[in-house]
Amino acid sequence: MSSRIESERLANCLAELDQLTNWERRPRGDMRVDLEPMRDLARRLGDPQNSFRIVHVAGTKGKGSTCALVEAGLARAGFAVGRYASPHVMHITERVSIDGRPVGEERLADALGAALAAFKDARREATAAQGATWFDILTVSALLIFSMEGVEWAVLETGLGGRWDSTNIVQSDVAVITNIDLEHTEILGKTRAAIAFEKAGIIKPGTTVVTLLPEADEAGAVVSARAAELGSAVRRPIVPPDATIEQRNVAVAAAVLDVLGKMGVMTKAASAVSEPLGEQLLDPSTIEAARLPGRLEKLAVVTSHGDKVNVVLDGAHVPFNLAAVLSDLSQEEKYRAPCIAVVSIAEDKDAAGLLSTMTRHDMSIIFTTVGARSRSPQQLKTIADSLGLLSIVVPDPLEAYQEALAGAAESGAWVLVTGSLYLVGIIRAA
Repeated sequence: MSSRIESERLANCLAELDQLTNWERRPRGDMRVDLEPMRDLARRLGDPQNSFRIVHVAGTKGKGSTCALVEAGLARAGFAVGRYASPHVMHITERVSIDGRPVGEERLADALGAALAAFKDARREATAAQGATWFDILTVSALLIFSMEGVEWAVLETGLGGRWDSTNIVQSDVAVITNIDLEHTEILGKTRAAIAFEKAGIIKPGTTVVTLLPEADEAGAVVSARAAELGSAVRRPIVPPDATIEQRNVAVAAAVLDVLGKMGVMTKAASAVSEPLGEQLLDPSTIEAARLPGRLEKLAVVTSHGDKVNVVLDGAHVPFNLAAVLSDLSQEEKYRAPCIAVVSIAEDKDAAGLLSTMTRHDMSIIFTTVGARSRSPQQLKTIADSLGLLSIVVPDPLEAYQEALAGAAESGAWVLVTGSLYLVGIIRAA
């Protein structure tokens, strides 16, 4: 999936890391419920998470884009900012950014080397960190980089859930819960309330919580109750019901900056007068600069025959997110034409739900596969057939994409690549 790794040291560290449990690549049913391995690792590395202030972000969707917007706002205010994200689309260094740029391969190799050494010490001494996972080691490496680079603020995206997520050893100034929908139900619970309980695990005593979940909502009520229990204030930005995904993410990020301003965090402008942080930091150019690859990414692709095709790359893998993506796109004339979608869906995702969402639009589908966790394209075709969706199977993702471009050029359709960020990564690399 990734672009090639140039650094031999980084390649060696990642090979060593790949011997550990990696829940991004495995069935998720029996994940660990314990933060001690992570705490032990961090202690062995001098608790790097205590050397900067933190905005901690959980939620079903929109986490990555919200983190990027908060990062951009803090950077515009003059702070040195780190951002930790997952998964990556093209290259593993995308997961650890400083001042909006992925860290270099050698920098990541240094930190992974130190984290792996701490892990080996724990194994020798039989302490908690001997149970560290792939994600634990990567997370503690990011915290170490932020500490060593002297960042003042870090924006951390949870990997999965919240309560037992590797990132949850931190004390944050603001905890964000973007939204809650049914995802990873085998680990997080079968209802939105149960999932909200897991995500609300990132709320710490005295932290301010920013969420779009209304108080009357079953998930919103859980977040409110947890915040009340811990003496944490809750801030709910107002967004119109028909707000786009981007408008929602911007509203959340603006509320975070506003909360920090009210806490007395001031801009560090060299030339202008220092002022409290707030939504004014998210001007159009800052919002534009914070766009992430593979999230509502719009391209005009010229085929080998010289035809121009509108292509959208979006890694949506939850029905409500895909519905929002398609609804946002349908507001633009060029995306009201028929669509050819190139789709891969992981085993643990709600394939029937995702495909049902597509039945509301004029779509035909090319099913493909991107590795061991992908559901078989033939199985997906069977579900599509039962829903009355027109589809074919092309197992190779690049061939599937070429087929979609050719079909779109011929029929005046547009192309959507979706269902998996891994698929988006492969198409982007090509």
